[in-house]
Order: sequence, then C-alpha cells, then structure tokens
Amino acid sequence: MRKLKPIPQFKNENEEKEFWAVSDSSEYIDRDSTKNVRFPNLKPSTETISISLPIFLLESIKVIANSKDIPYQSLIKVLLSDNIRERCCKFWTE
Repeated sequence: MRKLKPIPQFKNENEEKEFWAVSDSSEYIDRDSTKNVRFPNLKPSTETISISLPIFLLESIKVIANSKDIPYQSLIKVLLSDNIRERCCKFWTE
C-alpha cells in the first residue's frame, strides 16, 4: 500500500476548490477505503428558466396543482422529473 499525502488545512472553501482543481486526489485519498454516503437534506442547485406554454396547458396544470394544493411550478417539476425518469434515463439518480 502506498503512502498518501496529508490533506492540507484550508482557510476557506475557495482555497479548497483551487487546491482540488489542480491536485490529483488519488495522491490524498484511498478510493478503496471510501464509502458511499447520502446527503438527504442537500438541495440540488437550481437555475431559473423561462418557458412558453400554451395557455390551455398552463391552465390545466394550475387546475391539477390547485386540486393537490401545491404550487403549479412544483407540479411542473414533479411531472418533468417523473417523465424523464420513466422514459429517458435508466441511470437517473436523486
């Protein structure tokens, strides 16, 4: 087993980002001893987009969302996510 370099202490997140951007992590971390972890409360990054929908479609979405007592934007996200998971991405992860 080879000897790993110690991971330096960082003053802030930007310093750490710069370090890992130019460093080979295999010199610091033994991948064979790592464990998969989940961060259930981590919220994914989002980006605001603009989308034009036919009025009848938007009104239908709003009616369904109202019947479920959720914001219509949230319903759109759920519908998109479910559809992509079903049809497109067998490797979809949450």
